[in-house]
Amino acid sequence: MTAENTATSSASPGKRQDGNAQIIATVFITFVAFLTIGLPLAVLPTYVHTNLGYSTVMAGFAISIQYIATVLTRARVGQIADSRGPKITVIWGLMACFGSGSLLLASGLLDHFGSLGLGLLLASRLLLGMGESLVGTGAIAWAIGRVGPEKTARIIAWNGVSTYGGMAVGAPIGVYLVGLFGIAGIGVSVMMLALAGLAIALPKPAAAKVISQDRLAVRHVLWRVLPHGMALALATAGFGTITTFIALFYAGRHWDGAAFALSIFGLSFIACRLIFADMINRHGGLPVAIVSLVLQAMGQFVLWSAGAPAIALLGSGLTGFGFSLVFPAIGVEAVGRVPSANRGSALGLYSMFLDVSLGITGPAAGLIASWYSEATPFLFGAIATLGGLVVTIMLAGRR
Repeated sequence: MTAENTATSSASPGKRQDGNAQIIATVFITFVAFLTIGLPLAVLPTYVHTNLGYSTVMAGFAISIQYIATVLTRARVGQIADSRGPKITVIWGLMACFGSGSLLLASGLLDHFGSLGLGLLLASRLLLGMGESLVGTGAIAWAIGRVGPEKTARIIAWNGVSTYGGMAVGAPIGVYLVGLFGIAGIGVSVMMLALAGLAIALPKPAAAKVISQDRLAVRHVLWRVLPHGMALALATAGFGTITTFIALFYAGRHWDGAAFALSIFGLSFIACRLIFADMINRHGGLPVAIVSLVLQAMGQFVLWSAGAPAIALLGSGLTGFGFSLVFPAIGVEAVGRVPSANRGSALGLYSMFLDVSLGITGPAAGLIASWYSEATPFLFGAIATLGGLVVTIMLAGRR
């Protein structure tokens, strides 16, 4: 039995490691892990479409396959966090990121073999999706275990700052690195970042682990978080269209600055969480989510109708600002519907809906773009966001 499994639910709250510093120290590992996700984000679609010569649908699939791996592992990852402990979960996730970088390095070195290079790239994306699932769920559960469930909203919000901050910083760095060293350079960078994350995580103390006899079966946890997950999945389509197609959207209009648009999205996302995260505790998760979804839908409509790079940047920023609080606002409500012993499973299953949405959005939006134009996916994202708004309003009315 590990140290994480020896503590019980009767542990005194006074023994918890409290304070914002403990939250930051834990979610910083998420930042490092999501740097590995951000590095290839702005370059892979163009690389697959232009360098390897595959269709826009395959370019979208190369991004979305990561989220397919994530969704297939979310439920199991939640169980691992509940039973083995969140620290172990995070460490395994960083190891998966290292493996992803190794495969991406091999893909870059063997890209002249055509399908072999693509196959290695897709395998790299699958491992990265597993790493995202393990680190994303494990870091939140780890922080909650260290500072207490009363800070769940803040932990989820700050972990999201690390998530999208890592992608916002990583995207332009990835563009710079691929210009110097190609895709192989991205692979080496991912490996180095994963090793840095392991060096940070290994010395940190494990969280106190809740042991309970009334732990719910996974199917019951899923049923409790299902409506909240549906709202999240619809809202996530707006985020998915930006990460997958903003580069092709800019290229189709012969504009520069696609990576900057991703950075604006991430910076707006971070600013909203840092300034307004406490609004969830003050006003409740669902009211905050309703306002956020309205802003996100507006941003998607602005992107769809953008006729100049400045307007596109405005739409990207507004989408990031609106999407920022959707996950924690609805997530607090979802996690609150299960016992503390099922916290990891609830987080994993709730997050799974985000992954399902991202896995579907890439190919679906790519198909729409091939039928109409590079801007049409943003109209698709706006309509899906409005669907999430309707579900959230229904949840608020039922509550």
